[in-house]
Amino acid sequence: MKKIISIFTIIVAVILTVVIINRNQTTEFTSAEIEELVHNYSIGNHNDISASITSEQLIVTKQNNEEITYDLPDDQFFISIAPYQDETHPCVNHSLTGCQGEMVNEEFDLLIEDADGNVIIDQTVTSLSNGFIDLWLPRNQTYQVIISQNGKSAKSELSSFRDDPTCITTMQLK
Repeated sequence: MKKIISIFTIIVAVILTVVIINRNQTTEFTSAEIEELVHNYSIGNHNDISASITSEQLIVTKQNNEEITYDLPDDQFFISIAPYQDETHPCVNHSLTGCQGEMVNEEFDLLIEDADGNVIIDQTVTSLSNGFIDLWLPRNQTYQVIISQNGKSAKSELSSFRDDPTCITTMQLK
């Protein structure tokens, strides 16, 4: 009888270990799926407590306080820029559910060039309801970014290397 109980205990322990390991594994997503998930958090289309994004991961806190992390694409870097005129806040890792920029739902001319002068983005963009412009750029590069609106502009050098900030709140339109 003791032998049966010991075997049963070992089987239960193995099953629980497998369940726990599988529960904590990061689910693989395509780049497009990750981009869509991040966008949904940025526009408020979620029921979770919070979501923030580092240079490597999307970190989500669910309603039950469970934290889930999603690895970002190896070739794409997320960056969110909040152009401002009067008010800003210090930030490094963007809170998709908490950061608020000054210039909400406004149009801007955006020009981004890589270190070789190649144009990556040259278009009119609209900031989200949180005042940020969300972008996905190729990783491991340095960029010159110019944001313009109504004769005012801000210029900055940004990069997309590991541990670089994902929240840019330093571009004041002058």
